Amino acid sequence: MTANENRQPAVQPRRIRFNYPVAALDRHFVQGDLVMSHMIAHLSAVFPPGEDFFIRSVRRYADQITDPGLKEQVKGFIGQEVTHGREHRALNERLQEMGYPTRRVAQLVDRRQQAIERRFSPLTCLAITAALEHFTAVFAETLLSDEKAQEVLGTSEVRSMLLWHAIEESEHRAVAFDVYRAVGGGETRRIRTMRIIRFSFPLAVVINTLISLFGDRAAYHPVRLFRSFAALRHSPFLTRAVFSRLGEYMQPGFHPNDRDNTDLLEHWEAKLFGEQGSLVDHLN
Repeated sequence: MTANENRQPAVQPRRIRFNYPVAALDRHFVQGDLVMSHMIAHLSAVFPPGEDFFIRSVRRYADQITDPGLKEQVKGFIGQEVTHGREHRALNERLQEMGYPTRRVAQLVDRRQQAIERRFSPLTCLAITAALEHFTAVFAETLLSDEKAQEVLGTSEVRSMLLWHAIEESEHRAVAFDVYRAVGGGETRRIRTMRIIRFSFPLAVVINTLISLFGDRAAYHPVRLFRSFAALRHSPFLTRAVFSRLGEYMQPGFHPNDRDNTDLLEHWEAKLFGEQGSLVDHLN
């Protein structure tokens, strides 16, 4: 085990609530950007059924974990993911009211996840979870470390919720991975699974974002739509560095903690939940 693998951050669920009053969000809530608003809405719709899948995948092996530290990490992982699902469901209901097809997307994803569980072994489901957790951690740490990424989300309650979510995804980024290794998951399955996920997950996001756009009258304004798509070229989430980090997962011997995020987490913990933290009033 490397030094970085030993530097596990605390995985402690935060008792937190966010609020989305009727007049609190603009229709295109990501700084008025058409495509990004639909993309973030789609990802939010995916999170609750996806996180339920992650919890089931990890929980199946919880009794096989003998390391006390990892056992505690698993408990924290499940607690955090349960809270993520609850808060995204609340946001998704608000987005549904605004015209985004979040309920339909969640139902489709849930059926797809159940089909995966029927078709593949529990260990492969755990490998899928570890791969997708790498995706979320890379994008979460991009948000936390890149000011341009933070500016994209403006100043709404959605921004606050996604920053909190990003911290916790970064805290538990290695848990599913470590469980997979602890129960005998091999490198071949892990890498092969990511090769599929690296293609299928972005493709699903693109397709479903386009379908969502078809239901938005604003998307039929060609100039606005073109400008919104053109802006993706400058997105901090679609840079060469981000794709490089995603690709690191497929290197033999990779571990999520090869990149130390301790300073990043300490910075945001103080900024959001310190004595003068901006989200202290959201904690229960």
